[in-house]
Amino acid sequence: MKMNRIYVFLLGMLLLTACKTYSEDDKGMFDSKIEAYLKKNKLSYERSESGLYYLIEEPGEGKNIQYSDVVTFTYEGRLLDGSTFDDRYREEPVEFAVSDLILGWKEIMLYLKKGGKAKLVVPPQLGYGDHELEDIPKNSILLFDLEVKEVR
Repeated sequence: MKMNRIYVFLLGMLLLTACKTYSEDDKGMFDSKIEAYLKKNKLSYERSESGLYYLIEEPGEGKNIQYSDVVTFTYEGRLLDGSTFDDRYREEPVEFAVSDLILGWKEIMLYLKKGGKAKLVVPPQLGYGDHELEDIPKNSILLFDLEVKEVR
């Protein structure tokens, strides 16, 4: 797990320093795709000012997660076409500092507490941007289901 954490941290740093800046037209196109997906699947999500779409299924209990916290959580990641790109941590939790997460995850964590559950639709500017990863094409809109197990 330690090697995975180092890999994700380094990838995150790369993404923060090398991500393309998206125009308002790009962001509008991503919003249109997300809204079409939500409408087609009869889903109702909130949209934050940053462009993150989310549904908090359970806020959790206790204090809100802070940017400086370390969280243990489970998640599953899918693309808009429904294909799963990451389900390794659907059952077995992973641990990260909130500050090391992709922007979409950082944002949702601040809305949650221990035991919180959320569904996310993450546009590229809040995810992996124009970087192509093993199972994630560049500029992908990402779907996540996550549950916070521990906060410290």
